[in-house]
Amino acid sequence: MGCCGSTERTKREWKPLEDRSCTDLPWFLLFTVFCVGMGSICGFTIATGGAGRLVFGYDSYGNTCGQRNEQIEGVRLSGLDQTDKKYVFFLDPCNIDIVERKIKSMALCVSLCPDEELKTYQDLKRFAMHNGSELCSYELAGHKYPGLPERFDKCPKLPVPPSKSLPVFNRCTPVDISCYAKFAEAVVMFVSDNSVLHRLIGGVMASKEIIVGLCLLALVLSMILMVIIRYISAVLVWILTAMVVLGSLAGTSILWWMYIDRRLTANKTLSKETAETTETKDAKEEAGMTRDKAQVLLVYAIAATVFTVILLLLMLFMRKRVALTIALFHVAGKVFIHLPLLTLQPFCTFLALLLFWMYWGLVLLFLGTTGNPVQNEETGLTEFRLTGPLQYMTWYHAVGLIWISEFILACQQMTVAGAVVTYYYTRDKTRLPVTPILSSVLRLMRYHLGTVAKGSFIITLVKIPRLFLMYVHNQLKGKENACARCMLKTCICCLWCLEKCLNYLNQNAYAATAINSTSFCTSARDAFVILVENALRVAAINAVGDFVLFLGKILIVTSTAFAGVLLLNYQRDYAEWVLPLIIVCLFAFLVAHCFLSIFEIVVDVLFLCFAIDTKYNDGTPGKEFYMDKALMEFVENSRKLERVVERGRSRPTVSVEGPEMKPMAPGTSSA
Repeated sequence: MGCCGSTERTKREWKPLEDRSCTDLPWFLLFTVFCVGMGSICGFTIATGGAGRLVFGYDSYGNTCGQRNEQIEGVRLSGLDQTDKKYVFFLDPCNIDIVERKIKSMALCVSLCPDEELKTYQDLKRFAMHNGSELCSYELAGHKYPGLPERFDKCPKLPVPPSKSLPVFNRCTPVDISCYAKFAEAVVMFVSDNSVLHRLIGGVMASKEIIVGLCLLALVLSMILMVIIRYISAVLVWILTAMVVLGSLAGTSILWWMYIDRRLTANKTLSKETAETTETKDAKEEAGMTRDKAQVLLVYAIAATVFTVILLLLMLFMRKRVALTIALFHVAGKVFIHLPLLTLQPFCTFLALLLFWMYWGLVLLFLGTTGNPVQNEETGLTEFRLTGPLQYMTWYHAVGLIWISEFILACQQMTVAGAVVTYYYTRDKTRLPVTPILSSVLRLMRYHLGTVAKGSFIITLVKIPRLFLMYVHNQLKGKENACARCMLKTCICCLWCLEKCLNYLNQNAYAATAINSTSFCTSARDAFVILVENALRVAAINAVGDFVLFLGKILIVTSTAFAGVLLLNYQRDYAEWVLPLIIVCLFAFLVAHCFLSIFEIVVDVLFLCFAIDTKYNDGTPGKEFYMDKALMEFVENSRKLERVVERGRSRPTVSVEGPEMKPMAPGTSSA
């Protein structure tokens, strides 16, 4: 059987949470091998000295500072004993290539960083004699610095700024680092010319307790909002729906009024034209412009009318689906009451991503100092570069960043889906596992890591070309023609849309796997069929639900900002509390986004469970529903409406009664 089922199969039974087996085992093995490869890259950088060169530093002749070195063939002054020289000193520390992210200056291993400014070569000589730290190239004698002709090329650029060593990476860093980037000059001028930046930083330090308190407030508001949405979802959704409809009607009416007004003005102008024979050229042009504007307004008014009519029809046909969205929001609130640890998922995921990104960045730095010694033809300095097949390790490492990051995010989705599925398909909510989240994590690690690896790899296959096209677009900015720019942007947009669609399908595939323990492709196919069969419901849930959650994010941010304004109001200087307020608002939006994204995943998983429940169960004995009381009321109301419609069609004949609804098993909680 192919990935998406190339052969027909018999209709299989859905047995939620009954059978559990390993899924997509080959993909788990492939992902394991890939992770071993990522670890091997780190081991290779350590074994070949790249990690040591990064930590301890190395000079322009390939010698690692602070240790005895071996001779490098073809590189003079290599193989020196630098045991007593633990610090890296740059002759011209401000000579940085921002594009290549490299320092072009010659580097030497020294025993001590200059802690005072050295203005002349006599000062260099005195520093070498008193401290035993020679700051010129190794072949130059310290007591001869002032008279050597090579001093202009192989000695530091004067004046030598005072420097100090970094706490971990033993580099002599100038105390004044303003020369490290040209763009920093504007910042330096800004800081030196006025004290605004100092006041902003001072405001942050003075308000640190308030900032922490407001961040905790945003956290608490996010948790509370997820709970109270279940109580205000009906009012909120219908208010938003009414606002959208009224806004469309009002906008359409205003456009028609503006068109009629312009039309009347044009008619008056035309009447003047026929009455006056001495009309000027300017008046004729003005009348023509008025008619043109009227035609444009007519087009806008017609388009708005068509949009409003379509919107009203959609609202008419989707009103029952909106009621389903309300019911799902209500049940989602109950899920968070029964499974409060779901609120910790964003923190766990963020921590896992942060740790991985730190590891990835560190290994990337190791790769920058790993490889064979190569002499730079432009600068004459010795650099370490990956050559031959080894240079592909960087690309492998870059793919690992995307795949493993997507894998971690997919694990979060599978964990949440597994917990929600356990809640939905447990008839008696008092018999839920003690820790459904932990049970979901254990099921994921034991059975479904291969499924998560496969789903995240598919996202990686789409994301890599999109990122590559974005890189090409940035590199060719201002050079490509309009057609090429349009094609690049179109491809990037299409890949972005495809990525979003695949993310949504993957999320539902993980839920299907959590329900029936099927492989990724089988689950994706089953989820796709279910979603297509309920396309209008999906559209209503995504449109209305996403808008409600977006407003929830705005509510949390504005509430936190309002509280911040009240608490920071005693700082009368605007410059002192604007930066703390911005920091708090950004944190509030991030927290709200994380929490409400989890809420959105819960709603989507509940909908898939509901769709499967209504497809394979009808409430008759032996096929009782698993759904919550709120969803059962929605189904009952829908069936009553269908019965009324069917009776109307067959009034003279026998009435058609649907199967009697059977409640959930006794003891099922509806709270």
